Amino acid sequence: MRTERNLTRRVERVFARLDREPERPVILDPPRMSRHRVVLFGLTLSFYLAIVVAVLATTRLVEFDWEVMFFRPYQQWPEVHAFLDYWVVLGQRGPTAVMVTAWLGWRSWRQHTLRPLLMFGAALLLLNLTVGAAKLGMGRLGPHYATVIGSNEMWQGGDIFPSGHTANAVVTWGILAYLASTPWTRRWLSAASAVISLSVGLTTVYLGTHWLSDVLLGWAAGLLILLALPWCEPLVARVEAVVLALRDRLRSGRGATAPMPVPQPVPVAAMEPARAPAPADEVRTHEPVTARPGRHGTLLPPGPHTPRGERTPATPTGSRRPTTERVPRVGALKGRGELREQPQ
Repeated sequence: MRTERNLTRRVERVFARLDREPERPVILDPPRMSRHRVVLFGLTLSFYLAIVVAVLATTRLVEFDWEVMFFRPYQQWPEVHAFLDYWVVLGQRGPTAVMVTAWLGWRSWRQHTLRPLLMFGAALLLLNLTVGAAKLGMGRLGPHYATVIGSNEMWQGGDIFPSGHTANAVVTWGILAYLASTPWTRRWLSAASAVISLSVGLTTVYLGTHWLSDVLLGWAAGLLILLALPWCEPLVARVEAVVLALRDRLRSGRGATAPMPVPQPVPVAAMEPARAPAPADEVRTHEPVTARPGRHGTLLPPGPHTPRGERTPATPTGSRRPTTERVPRVGALKGRGELREQPQ
C-alpha cells in the first residue's frame, strides 16, 4: 500500500509539473563562440583534414581498415548481432529526427519559443550539406563492395566516407546537450550523446558496413557542426522574429472586425427645437408688481427675476436699490436698526 501511494504521488507530481505553463524566457543565453570553442573547432577541423589526407595517401590507416575488415567482428561475437541491429537505428536520420523533433516541438510549445526547432533544423541542414557533399565528392566504397585489397577505394561511386550514421548520432543527440537550460543537464546530456555516438560508430564497424576511418571522419564531421552552431544563433533569432511577427499579423487579421463609428458631439443649439417668434399682438406685458407687508420685510410676488417666496428688506419710499446689490441677512439688518418689525 505504501509503495502504491508513493508511486501515485510521484505520478501526480510529474503531471503537476507538466501542467505548469512556463513563460517564454525573457533573456535567452545561448552558447557563444568563445575562444575555447574556436580553438576546439580548429583542432577538430585539423583532425578531419588529417583523416582525409591519410586515406587519400593510402597510409597505415587504410591498412588498418583492411585488417579490421578481415577480422570480421560480426563473426567473432555473433551473440550480440541481433541487439546491435536495433542499436544502430539510433544513428539513422529518419527515426532519430522524428523523435528529437517531437521532443523539441513540445519544448518549444511549452516555452513559447521557436529556437529549439530552428536550431535543430539548422544543424540537420549543415549535416546534409557538409556530409552529403563529402560523400559524393570522394565516392568511397564500403567493405562489402571493395574490389582491390589494400586500396583506399576512393572515387569508385560509393557514399560511405564519412559515416552518415556516426555523424548523425553526434548531431542529433548532441543538439539536446547544446539546447540544455542548466549546466547539470548539459553535462549529463553531453555524456549520454558521446556514449551513443561512439557506440553507434563502432556498431557500424562491427556490422561491416563502414571502414574504421569512415567512423573517425564521421565523429569529426558531427563535432564540427555542433561547434559551429553558435555562428547560426543570430540568423536563427532573426528567422524566429519574422515567423512570430507573421503569426501575430495573421492572428490580428483573423480577429479584426469593422471599427465602430465614433459618435461626434452634437451642438446644443442643434439639439434644441426651433421656436417660432410670437405674434406682436399676442405679446403679454407683466402685471405691476405689488408688495405685501410681511413680518420680517416686504414679500414680493414671484417674478421673472425674483425667486418664489424671497423676502427683501423694506426700503424707504422713493429710494432705489441696485439690482446687483447683495441683499443682507435679516439678522444683520435687525442688529443695525435698519429693520423694524411691523406691528402685529
